[in-house]
Amino acid sequence: MSGQKPSLKSGGSSQSRFQVAVVTEASSTSPAPAPTPAPAPAPAEESKGRSRSVGFLDSGALGSAMDIGLPPDVSHEPDTTKSDSVSLHSTGTGHTHISDSHSNTYYMRTFGHNTIDAVPNIEFYRQTAAPFGEKLTRPSLSELHDELDKELFDDGLANGEEPSAAEEAAALAAKESKGGTIKFGWVKGVLIRCMLNIWGVMLFIRMSWIVGQSGIGLTIAIILMATLVTTITGLSTSAIATNGFVRGGGAYYLISRSLGPEFGGSIGLIFAFANAVAVAMYVVGFAETVVEMLNDVDALMTDELNDIRIVGTLTVILLLGISVAGMEWEAKAQIVLLVILLGAIVNYFIGSFMPTESKEPKGFFGYNTAIFLENLGPDFRDEETFFSVFAIFFPAATGILAGANISGDLTDPQSAIPKGTLLAILITGVTYVAIAISAGSCIVRDATGDHNDTVTDTVNCTDAACTLGYDFSICKEGGCQYGLMNDFQVMSLVSAFGPLITAGIFSATLSSALASLVSAPKVFQALCKDNIYPGLSMFAKGYGKNNEPLRGYVLTFCIGLAFILIAELNIIAPIISNFFLASYALINFSVFHASMANSPGWRPSFKYYNMWVSLAGAILCCVVMFVINWWAALVTLLIVLALYIYVSYKKPDVNWGSSTQALIYNQALTHCLNLTGVEDHVKNFRPQCLVMAGYPSARPALLQLVHSFTKNVGLMVCGHIKTVSRRPNLKELSQDHARCQRWLNKKRIKAFYTPVFSDNLRHGAQFLLQAVGLGRLKPNTLVMGFKNNWSDGDMRDVEIYINTLHDAFDLQFGVVILRLQEGLDISHIQGQGTAVISESLSFVHLHIRFPTTKSPLSLTDQRLLESSQQFKKKQGKGTIDVWWLFDDGGLTLLIPYLLTNSSKWGDCRIRVFIGGKINRIDHDRRAMATLLSRFRIDFSDINVLGDINTKPKKHNKLTFKELIEPYRLKEDDMEQEAAERLKAHEPWRITDNELELYKAKTNRQIRLNELLKEHSSTAKLIVMSMPLARKGTVSSALYMCWLDTLSKDLPPLLLVRGNHQSVLTFYS
Repeated sequence: MSGQKPSLKSGGSSQSRFQVAVVTEASSTSPAPAPTPAPAPAPAEESKGRSRSVGFLDSGALGSAMDIGLPPDVSHEPDTTKSDSVSLHSTGTGHTHISDSHSNTYYMRTFGHNTIDAVPNIEFYRQTAAPFGEKLTRPSLSELHDELDKELFDDGLANGEEPSAAEEAAALAAKESKGGTIKFGWVKGVLIRCMLNIWGVMLFIRMSWIVGQSGIGLTIAIILMATLVTTITGLSTSAIATNGFVRGGGAYYLISRSLGPEFGGSIGLIFAFANAVAVAMYVVGFAETVVEMLNDVDALMTDELNDIRIVGTLTVILLLGISVAGMEWEAKAQIVLLVILLGAIVNYFIGSFMPTESKEPKGFFGYNTAIFLENLGPDFRDEETFFSVFAIFFPAATGILAGANISGDLTDPQSAIPKGTLLAILITGVTYVAIAISAGSCIVRDATGDHNDTVTDTVNCTDAACTLGYDFSICKEGGCQYGLMNDFQVMSLVSAFGPLITAGIFSATLSSALASLVSAPKVFQALCKDNIYPGLSMFAKGYGKNNEPLRGYVLTFCIGLAFILIAELNIIAPIISNFFLASYALINFSVFHASMANSPGWRPSFKYYNMWVSLAGAILCCVVMFVINWWAALVTLLIVLALYIYVSYKKPDVNWGSSTQALIYNQALTHCLNLTGVEDHVKNFRPQCLVMAGYPSARPALLQLVHSFTKNVGLMVCGHIKTVSRRPNLKELSQDHARCQRWLNKKRIKAFYTPVFSDNLRHGAQFLLQAVGLGRLKPNTLVMGFKNNWSDGDMRDVEIYINTLHDAFDLQFGVVILRLQEGLDISHIQGQGTAVISESLSFVHLHIRFPTTKSPLSLTDQRLLESSQQFKKKQGKGTIDVWWLFDDGGLTLLIPYLLTNSSKWGDCRIRVFIGGKINRIDHDRRAMATLLSRFRIDFSDINVLGDINTKPKKHNKLTFKELIEPYRLKEDDMEQEAAERLKAHEPWRITDNELELYKAKTNRQIRLNELLKEHSSTAKLIVMSMPLARKGTVSSALYMCWLDTLSKDLPPLLLVRGNHQSVLTFYS
């Protein structure tokens, strides 16, 4: 039976296996009728007013609950038509009832069993809220896995629920009633825009001149080279555009989401500026044509320059009006301009088949093989070269991003951008080639325009025109005004209707200006929304149903108008072309970089790209930049570099999953794996510190000091042991972790924050000592703060503290302990700690702090706060006193050397103190000086202490005796069995035998403290060999008394003990 789905029996039949409780809704005032006439049990308490419980009348008839994966005491509800999200609630009677918490039944019906697990749904992967209401989210792991002692979901759509068709329709209708946004398809949004932008004024007034200079063959080569660059860029653009949802921002959005904010922010700003200035370029081109026409009919308003300014100003105001009117009006204007432009092109080709005798003196003879052959090769004049002509033509091939720049206004950018961009490149490329071949086949290079220049001398006349009855050989001396080389308006001559070519020029310039006027604000708005440059955030605001960037339009208008009034664009034009090329180069590089990073997230649906082709495209773009204008290329690169450095320095708080992050991860992983195959070498030793700091903000002095000798040298991990009673909440944990890491980043401390949960602090330390690190990037030195308040707390905490040191030594760690007389922990001072659960990081106890009204600090807290900041500032001139009493492998000497290499400690000199015999002081000093010189460590002085073993002063011995008195076992004053029992219960107690055995070592610690006060009381920092205590022989209390006595009433002191493996060498 367990393998079959049980069915719901109707009526009050005794065969009915279960009953369903009355279902009540929050909005209802009376209970709904029960599905069966049998009396139903009372409904369970409902947290949201729409919960129901199910009790089985005959659970045995359903078979074992274990058959369906539930515990034996959990009853199973079969699939019903009103089954919901299910939760398990213990009744306290040994049985667990299944109750659901929502009325939607989609997921339960899907699989035929009760579950709140959600099936795959596109809504779960959206980054923004759904259009019909609250963003849908899948059930969290905690909701599926944790005990059910709280509600699973908040109000609103439950995780896993889908809106009904009626809800979706209502949402869409409401949206439409408010006026939906205008979206464009791939033809209207991308193809037309790109074609209009690529078919610029160059098509009509420079194409013929290029053919005259380069010849048909090289002109086709120039067109194909330019098309190659744009095609590769188009393929790269298509790859990026199909690797996920594309929002508004065009080139900026594509580059920033691929390469990160540094590249995106720098290129976005200059790309938007380039489009704004391009408006002026195109408008001035239009104005020049108009002024030429006015000049021909002698109708100038003032002079040519001011007329260009007047016409340009009026034109840009008109274009601004069209743009502000909305994208729909702008799109309609583009279609009108496209029709005019197509008409002009068709008009030219029709005219090329209609030669007339009146046009022959001006060089147009119709298609002729002789003309074609003559114009096939180059004839460079006026110091022009292939590359100079290419530089003139290439701007005509730009404009391929016109569609991508309005990506936010496209219905389906992922489909529209590839189709529209690549087809536009193909159509315009074919058009340029066709016009080049056509012009080269029917127009001669030079013509006089004089009907009387017919052939008279057939011997000296060898040009193609000679075969057609004209002798233009006089043009070799210069002065001719017609032909490919001399007449920029020759296409008007060829065309069937000349004024239509003029209209085409107007259309080409105005459409390009309009496209740039729309592109610049859209890109700039996207840049400002991301807050890459905080001062520009005011331009992020949009207006109307299409979120139009009206402020951006005004700014673009002002920039364009300023350059129109200058009316001298010969200098700025090459820079603008280079700005566009820099964008193309980075788009190509983005594809190469993303492919190289091998990120699983790089999955473009457009497959016709290759990473190496994209890299070649990026290099080509850079080469073309220098070919067009080398100084403009340098200016462009400098501007991009300056903006890149600025954004890198500001570090905007964004995370877009860029390929830069993916590549860094790849490289880090590769290098970590490579390191694992290499044995450690003493020359490459560096202290990699595990700092038991707790919350980083609680002990800034400890972190600042360690950071001074690990920065750019070794690994630093801030370990935090949390002994919490309740189970950690994932959200709290992640927020806590992010907050602590942010604090480290803000303070510019290069460290990793690593918390662990443990039942006690020693076990937590063991976890960290054994588990922290990756391969060779693993701590080798444990750093802790000295437990200043040890005598005031529970001695079990001291036992844990000392045992943690023993554990570190057992694991072959070096150990460093920092003692400041004022203490290290500032977390109890208001405004310094964190308002979260945290434990005393001196290993004392767990406590909770909440911020309250600030009160004046006590004198002790003021001193503690000042002391906590002492390693943050530059130390100035002074000494670091190194008491290298025992050879631990050199760590005691290496740490102060690394400190003096840092900028904060650079002015301090190292003084070395060593133990020795009175009759060998000079010998010991020379031996140590030789050793230090071989280690290449600078020092200012070496002091040999011959009186270390002198007995300490009597009052200091009495002070030590008073210190240990509360912790003595005093086994001689009690029975042996009682003493053993007390020692077993309190293992930290000091035995009389232990005191006698280590009497000499105790006296040494007291004496060393006297010597430290005598010689190093003015030192900036003391670094001293830490005394060792034999595990299992020296009690925790005695060891703690040694450390306390040795280090009390002194400047900042580091107790250091390496693992007795050499960390210094004098071999090369």
